[in-house]
Amino acid sequence: MSEAVEIQAPAAPATTAVKGMKKNGKQWHDNKTAFRPRANQTSWDKRTLERKAFAAVKAKEKEMKEEKEADRKRRSEAIKTKRAAKEERERFAQMEEKMHKKRVERLKRREKRNKMLKS
Repeated sequence: MSEAVEIQAPAAPATTAVKGMKKNGKQWHDNKTAFRPRANQTSWDKRTLERKAFAAVKAKEKEMKEEKEADRKRRSEAIKTKRAAKEERERFAQMEEKMHKKRVERLKRREKRNKMLKS
């Protein structure tokens, strides 16, 4: 019962080929590569597509901001009109306490006519 068990040693990690000693003696520094300034440039088509996408995002953001601002203005305008109506009701209530009710009604109608003429 002699079976030969073959044990394979793990393969050594691939190492870079040694090119010899550096002239300045600093072997711990990486070897320099050629300077290629145009290596990382993108094509014109790719840049235009990126600009279009960026412009679309900006337009969407602007639209969302305008929508939010319009909503805020609408709410504040509703609050202002409510306050004005409440003040007018209170003013007429005070007038009713002092004056006759029919006279107050007449004044209300006259003020409404004046408002319609002004606007």
